[in-house]
Formats: sequence, structure tokens, C-alpha cells
Amino acid sequence: MAIRVYNSLSKKKEEFKPIEPGKVKIYVCGVTPYNHPHIGNARPPVTWDVIRRYLEYKGYQVEHVQNFTDVDDKIIKTAGTEGVSWKEIADRYIAAYFEVMDRLNIRRAYHYPRVSEHMPEIIDMVKKLIEKGFAYEIDGDVYYSVGAFEEYGKLSGRGLEDMKAGARVEVDERKNHPMDFALWKKAKPGEPSWSSPWGEGRPGWHIECSAMSLKYLGEEFDFHGGGSDLIFPHHENEIAQSEGCTGKAPFVRYWLHNGFITMNEEKMSKSLGNFFLVKDILEQYPAEVVRFFILSTHYRSPLNFSDDQLAEAVRSLGRLSGAAANLKYLEAAELKKGPGVENQTLLNAAEKAREEFSAAMDDDFNTALAVSVLFGLSREINIFYSGAMAGKFVCDDEILAKVASIYRELADVLGLSFEGVAKPVSRENSPADTNQEEVGKLLDIIVSLRQDARKRKDWAEADAIRDSLGELGYVIEDSPQGARWKKR
Repeated sequence: MAIRVYNSLSKKKEEFKPIEPGKVKIYVCGVTPYNHPHIGNARPPVTWDVIRRYLEYKGYQVEHVQNFTDVDDKIIKTAGTEGVSWKEIADRYIAAYFEVMDRLNIRRAYHYPRVSEHMPEIIDMVKKLIEKGFAYEIDGDVYYSVGAFEEYGKLSGRGLEDMKAGARVEVDERKNHPMDFALWKKAKPGEPSWSSPWGEGRPGWHIECSAMSLKYLGEEFDFHGGGSDLIFPHHENEIAQSEGCTGKAPFVRYWLHNGFITMNEEKMSKSLGNFFLVKDILEQYPAEVVRFFILSTHYRSPLNFSDDQLAEAVRSLGRLSGAAANLKYLEAAELKKGPGVENQTLLNAAEKAREEFSAAMDDDFNTALAVSVLFGLSREINIFYSGAMAGKFVCDDEILAKVASIYRELADVLGLSFEGVAKPVSRENSPADTNQEEVGKLLDIIVSLRQDARKRKDWAEADAIRDSLGELGYVIEDSPQGARWKKR
């Protein structure tokens, strides 16, 4: 089955056909590193990490580029407030970005270009736009002339006159049109600047992505991604710049945009006080829970962030993790071995799940549906586990290994390992990280003490141990083959 994606440019789903057979080129707009990344900043990287994983799973060679806007008014303002250089601020928060994204199991892109390191490419592109009549210079400032690009507005669906009527920008009477935007800005005192044919200055926001994508991916590439808030003006302006400069269209085949993250159904905003940093969230919840929470909703849909939603993600991921643990236990336990129809039934379910998983991901990378497929397979695993533990089913180790391999294979596409899942804690009472391996060993000792009590027929002590563990969220399962603990 072919992959179909919703293209923001055509406003419909289209069959994905790579420009170069077997290869995929992706450019994703990154962050402006002036602060620690917030939960809204995490959605695009998680989304595109899974898209990349799935494309590689399908056999494509993927080249993934994500930029850092390290020359920006917010960085300059933060640097001025702290009395340090703009580069120190950018370096600090780029490091902070990688720290939390690594914890979210996001694979590194192939290139992370910074604006400050690509001034020659940016200046060269601005020069070409002026030469071709798409830009003009006024007293050290260079503007893109939106009226010179006939298809301006084709991504956002906005007309120039509509934009002019609804514009909420300070009108510069020097510009040819109110919607003309800056490609190069004349230097102001105290700001970082670079030499150019138009004097000292720095680039406008939009030109950077056009210049860097052109350098790393060429004049045409497959996917461009980012939040839906970037459709206008940023991505609209990228199209005008890139296609105006090269004369080739489309410079991007497929535009994919993820939805907003909301807080109690309101868009995240610092002014509303619902702005959460990823590093703070990871003090309360395991990173895999946060990743799972993001993937549980289709990337184009709004995603409501709350403690209740994260608590539900803990429970849901725990069920998937439990099935993985059950498979692992069945492979290692001394249970009755041999072929059995139930084993083949389970393998058939796993192979069917693999097909349904691919069908879900082929449909515009529908991770929400792919997760539901995993839940279906986890139920089949747990049914088999219960039967095997009760002595009703025999275990075929070869088949169980195949099932476990398929389960891990699908989970890996989503970047899930089912490790480190724990119950949420309150924001007021966050304990230090717990060594899960040591906890497991202690629980094994406690379960063995309960087994000793049962052998002595000291049922009161055995029940007390079981009940105490139950209060802590652990269940002891008894079977003819022995006892084991698991998280509720």
C-alpha cells in the first residue's frame, strides 16, 4: 500500500512519490533558542522522528535537516537582560534543547544548521532576489516584493488585498506593499551584525530557512514540516523566496503541519500562564510517557495537555509495557513447552497487527491508530499469557520469539521501548529518580519471602505481604509455575 499524506499546499491527501526513488529529503523548522523548550516545541520533533523512523522502516534513505534560529530579537533581548553575548544564550539553549529531546528518544537530524553560520548563503540569496526583481533595498534594509510573486498566498489561501486589510503590522511607508517583508535588516546599535552589500545588518526571519534548505537539500525536496502556526507568514514567505530565487516550483512537494498543543482547550501561551517547559514535565513523568502522550493523537489534530491526560498516558503505556513483560516472562519461564494451536493463533494476530499498523501509518502517519493496533495485539498477548500461566496452553518458544520480535518492531517505529514507565507524582512532591533495577530486585526478594510464608502455611503473613504490595501499586500473580510481581 502506498503512503498517503495530507498536503497543506493542495489541502488534500496525496500519494507520496519521492523525487528520487528510494530517498526522502526532509526539512523541519526548529526552535529559536532563547529559553528552555516548552511542550509545544516537543511536538514537531516527536512527530518527525516517527515519520522518519517509519520511512526508514519502509526502506527509504532519509536525509533530515532541522535548523536553529540563533539570530533573533528574542535572543538579543535575553542576552541584554542577562548581560551576556547573544551566542552564549543561543549555545546554552541549544544544549538544553538536545538534552530533553535526547531523553524523548528523538534521533538526531543529519544537519542542524544555524543562521549565524550561513550568512554567505543568505546574502547570496538576497542578492539573487534583488537581481531577479523580487526584492528591493531601501537605506540598508532589503524587502521582498510580494506583488512580484504571482502565486503569493497559495499555501495559506490568502489574497494580498485580504492580507492588507487584516494586517496588524506597523506600516512602513517606504515599502511597495504593506505585506512586503524583510530579507535583510539594517544594523541597530548593540545588535549583532554582518557585512553585506547593503551595509552592516542581519537577516530577516524567513530568508534563513530558504537559504539553508537550498544548501542542504537542493532546489526541490520532499517534505517540509513545522507547526500550523508557521503556515503564514513563515512558510508562505519561504515559498515566495525559494521559488523566486531558483525559478523552480514547487520547491517542496509535500507540506505537513502539526496541530497546536492546548492547555484546558486553550492555546498554550505565556500570557495565559499555561506555558510548561519540557524539563519540568520530565521531573514529574518519564520521558517515554510524554512521547507516548504526543503520539496518541494524530499529528494534525489539536492536543490537549493536562495532568489528567498524562496520567492516562501512564496507564495506557503501562498496559503496553505489561504485555511486553508478559512475553518476556513466557520466554524465560519454565512452562510446559511444545506446539499448540494457541501459539499459531497468537502469531497470526501479531502478523495481522503488523499489516494493520502499516496501513495506519500509510494513512498520513496516523500514530493514534497505530497505537490502537498495538493495544489490540497486547490484548491477544495477555490472553495467551493467562492461559499459559494457568497451564491451559503450552508454549512454543520459537513462535513466542517471533511474536515478541514483531511487538518490539512496531514499538520501535514509534520510538517506544516500554522502559521506565512509572506512576505520576504530584508537582509539589517530586521524588528523586529511582533505580528501577534495584526496585525490581527488592520486589523479587519480597515475593520470595511471601512464597516462604506460603510454604510454612503462614497465610496471614503471606496475605499481609500481598496486601502491602497492592497498596504500593504492585500485584502478585500466583500460578502452578510460581509467583511473579507486576505493576498494576
